[in-house]
Amino acid sequence: LFLLLLLLTPPALAANPTNNKSPINIEADRMVSLEQKNSVLFAGNVVATQADVRIRANEMTVFYAESDKEQGQEVTKIYCVGKVEVTRGDWLGTGNTMDYLAAERKVILSGGARAWQGKNQVTGETITYFMDEGRSEVTPSQATTGKQGGRVNATIIPK
Repeated sequence: LFLLLLLLTPPALAANPTNNKSPINIEADRMVSLEQKNSVLFAGNVVATQADVRIRANEMTVFYAESDKEQGQEVTKIYCVGKVEVTRGDWLGTGNTMDYLAAERKVILSGGARAWQGKNQVTGETITYFMDEGRSEVTPSQATTGKQGGRVNATIIPK
């Protein structure tokens, strides 16, 4: 089961460590810079790419640390909301929201989170991937049972 969860959760988001300094390209219908909050809001059909990772969402807020502007920005957190979709290779993760916490190198897909790798699938309320540990946790969804104490659902297609 651990291997299945490892295969079906966001290692896709753990881009090769050498790509951590790759530029992040973001396209959206509009952008609002909130300098006093050290953040930038992108809204409407947001598509962000870094190396071979792509994130789509209705809105994305990128938080950054104060720094010398000439040396670039250090992203501290990314928060996405609305039809979130993350892809890398044959891995696809979806949810209502996504948090990326840079210091912890942790990705959290929430709100009916689903992940596919090939035809295999795992579903829960939240999928949390700890990038440096190669470890993931899937918490149950009430939607699968309609009551508290839902269950995680995994489908494995044999070769």
